[in-house]
Amino acid sequence: MASQLAPSRLPVQTLPSPVQASAARRLMMPESVDRNSILWPYLVGVTLFHLMLPLAFVPWLFSWTGLVMVPLGNYVFCSMGIGAGYHRLLTHRGFCCPPWLEHTLAILGVCCLQDSPARWVAIHRMHHQYSDEQPDPHSPLVSLFWGHMGWLLVQNRTLSQLSTYERYARDVLQDRFYLRLERSYLWVWVYVAHALAIALVGLAIGWWSTGTYLGGVQFGLSLLLWGVIFRTIYTWHVTWGINSVSHLWGYRTFDTSDNSRNNWLFGLLTNGEGWHNNHHGDARSAAHGMRWWELDVTYMTICVLEKLGLVTNVIRPRRAIDRSQPVE
Repeated sequence: MASQLAPSRLPVQTLPSPVQASAARRLMMPESVDRNSILWPYLVGVTLFHLMLPLAFVPWLFSWTGLVMVPLGNYVFCSMGIGAGYHRLLTHRGFCCPPWLEHTLAILGVCCLQDSPARWVAIHRMHHQYSDEQPDPHSPLVSLFWGHMGWLLVQNRTLSQLSTYERYARDVLQDRFYLRLERSYLWVWVYVAHALAIALVGLAIGWWSTGTYLGGVQFGLSLLLWGVIFRTIYTWHVTWGINSVSHLWGYRTFDTSDNSRNNWLFGLLTNGEGWHNNHHGDARSAAHGMRWWELDVTYMTICVLEKLGLVTNVIRPRRAIDRSQPVE
């Protein structure tokens, strides 16, 4: 959906505070939103996951392995699945790879429980077309909560129309693999299967290492809780934070028409997705970090895969940055 952009040199801009920016451009919700129509599967699912957070304070359900699986799972499932797979590959076609690798990245993304690949792509392409305008599905200029997660919880008729999929995700759905994931909510069952697999592997390892079935149950539940449930909640909020926080706080390298920002905190938490103004300034680029301090682990991994011959046609930044300008 991103158009070709001519090379230009742009300074880093000094920005008004997020309060000033929001006041200057307050938006109404998209006209197709029905605030009285709750998306109960989303609301119930998000609520149930968050109600499990107090279990983090139950010592019997804790393991260091489970804790390590949060950042490890964030990299494997969110950075590679959502960041590289859903976002930089399927949405923006920032690189090419064999179908088996593309489908693997997509399945990793499905394991973050952030919608099917086709729906995610359609919504994100629509966001780029209308970024921080009223039709934008999740602009935080409506409200911070709306941009972060509120938009997920109520009906937006446009996002459920077949014409939206045809317009914004036709290329994705031409692949029968993604069409199958849409049918009968197969993508949700893939998530459930990966959660059970992690729990069963933990059960087997714990049973073997402790010699008791109870030890296996304890370790399996710790991996399920930390390596799946808490990791999913983490990846939800850091991904949603790109939609909300990275359109309010941060610095701008490119003079885009929207309110996108480069946010260092979310740049680090998401392994590179938080350099959001860079992304909106050069949307097809597989690289989001464009200065030396803008760490982009996802792009670094794509480059490694390119060296191994698994990835080709990697789109590099096409807009030059005026590096003589200080960041403020």
